[in-house]
Amino acid sequence: MALIYLSLGSNVERYLRITAALDALTERFGELTLSSVYESNSVGFQGDNFLNLVAGIYSESSLGEVSIILKQIENDNGRDRSAPHFGPRSLDIDILTMDNVSGEVDGIELPRDEVLKNAFVLLPLAEIAPDTNHPITGQSYAEHWQCYDKSKQKLWPVPFTWQGKNLTA
Repeated sequence: MALIYLSLGSNVERYLRITAALDALTERFGELTLSSVYESNSVGFQGDNFLNLVAGIYSESSLGEVSIILKQIENDNGRDRSAPHFGPRSLDIDILTMDNVSGEVDGIELPRDEVLKNAFVLLPLAEIAPDTNHPITGQSYAEHWQCYDKSKQKLWPVPFTWQGKNLTA
């Protein structure tokens, strides 16, 4: 059974879409490990702020099968695949890592390069997997966050409750 970390983000009906995504992930994969929920400015375009978090799931399915499930959850939440790459998102779920794998698996590059580039991915990942090492650098996510240039991107924790759980830092 593989441990897979996912990045979730939304800037359209944000609370509704993140809640629906967490419900769907739980239905498909069981118990989730969840970071706090953070708000951040849009990156790469002018738009409404995003809500972001990282979820850890366990799955016996292939990474390709997991990707198909995630795309269906996005579609079920109004994801417009014809929209520009950098633009509003009802729901975006990206596979960040799978265990300690690096390289291409089922057409998916691991670890996702966003892990070390975007604060809205790295901080929540460092929060729930601080001692886990990045498969390529060998440094822990906590170490990466400690060295991250925090002036590049701003994010802040926001109140968020899901199934009675407080997901606020």
